[in-house]
Amino acid sequence: MSGQENLKLVETDADEGYHLQDQVGFILRRAQQRHVAIFSSYISDLTPPQFAALAKLHDIGQVSQNQLGALIAMDAATVKGVIDRLKARGLVELSRHEGDKRRLLVSLTEEGNRTVERLIPLAERITEETLSPLSPKEIATFLKLLTKLA
Repeated sequence: MSGQENLKLVETDADEGYHLQDQVGFILRRAQQRHVAIFSSYISDLTPPQFAALAKLHDIGQVSQNQLGALIAMDAATVKGVIDRLKARGLVELSRHEGDKRRLLVSLTEEGNRTVERLIPLAERITEETLSPLSPKEIATFLKLLTKLA
């Protein structure tokens, strides 16, 4: 279908009124649900936010809890809950900043590091499966456009 035909289809649909299934939020939510289902089929013992925290800590090392939240797009309350659950499982540890005792620093434990290294290949497969309906060119365009929205 050409770009002109797509435009006409959108204009025609718009003329027929509001349809939830055509709305960006609805489509994004469905895509997210599909991705989470794929994620859960590969990694069932962690949530995507927990994995994101571990992966980012693996990338950058020790960081403050607030900085980690900003880096993985989580508010302070959410990242605190994620870190508390990871700490309870022995995957991360907390320490106080030497210069500012109010700042909590988060780092991976040895077990956390082993866990994330074991899961990274699975995360790569999750991404591949999530994007599998798209061609390589479509994947590049899709990720570029999503990044513009984020």
